[in-house]
Amino acid sequence: MKVLITGVAGFIGSNLADRLLELGHQVTGFDNFSTGQEEFLSKARGFAGFRLERGDILELDALTAAMRGADLVVHLAANADVRFGGLHPRKDLEQNTIGSANVLEAMRLCGVGRVAFASTGSIYGEPAVFPTPEDAPFPVQTSLYGASKLAAEGLMEAYAETFGIQVYIFRFVSILGERYSHGHVFDFFRQLREHPDRLEVLGDGRQRKSYLYVQDCIDAILIALEKSRVRVNIFNLGTSEYCRVEDSIGWICEHLHLNPRRTYTGGDRGWVGDNPFIFLDCSRIRDLGWAPRLTIREGIVRTVEYLQNNPWVLERR
Repeated sequence: MKVLITGVAGFIGSNLADRLLELGHQVTGFDNFSTGQEEFLSKARGFAGFRLERGDILELDALTAAMRGADLVVHLAANADVRFGGLHPRKDLEQNTIGSANVLEAMRLCGVGRVAFASTGSIYGEPAVFPTPEDAPFPVQTSLYGASKLAAEGLMEAYAETFGIQVYIFRFVSILGERYSHGHVFDFFRQLREHPDRLEVLGDGRQRKSYLYVQDCIDAILIALEKSRVRVNIFNLGTSEYCRVEDSIGWICEHLHLNPRRTYTGGDRGWVGDNPFIFLDCSRIRDLGWAPRLTIREGIVRTVEYLQNNPWVLERR
């Protein structure tokens, strides 16, 4: 295939590019490097089938030019800053919703028939059903990030029905692993690197979360693209387990041989939109033959090892 990846220099995008290139596909990467890192593309640059286009998904002409000739678009470019969404409310609308509309319009102009879209488990808000299936009723949206991704999902589905494109929507839990560069494991490790004797925890530490290792996430995406052939395909991606934030802190500290004094900001969440319980029903993707290889604990430890070996990621962010 000839694949265009938006957000190619990001955490998931760069790992996906490497995998596709190793499988013999051609990859065009599109990124504005607002958060992506040049170093994440060092492996991809070694393949003759890789081409990088610098640009912003808000620039429709540049996006359309980069997309010409593609068989598949994997749309990963987004603002993923849930915690500080209230400080810049238009950023989610512009980068996640309008940017996704541009991707779809460029696809229409270029005649590209398939798109894989990185959505989020945050679109479920605070559901009443656990584990939460793809057809769960949506409660009130709890974050600008989740709302912007849900709006983008609606556009994906509407373009599928109107123009006949095939859409794959992946609702992720938090993804961990090599090149991970934001999130609570990142924040905890950075704190412990700066002051190993103390750790501030947002909320009460009892928030229950689910996480998925990045290579397991990529496995799921590729299996869905291969085996699911309906017009609109929606998949939750996560593990069959969850952990408390306290558990993850314990695993990080055990790996680092630290025992810091913990302080808590209090409450059942760390910020607006920090849902206190996230646990997705992933039986739909499992029915295609997928299963994660790493547990949450193993994914957290592997992430910490990556950050230990690549301190520049902490310094850059």
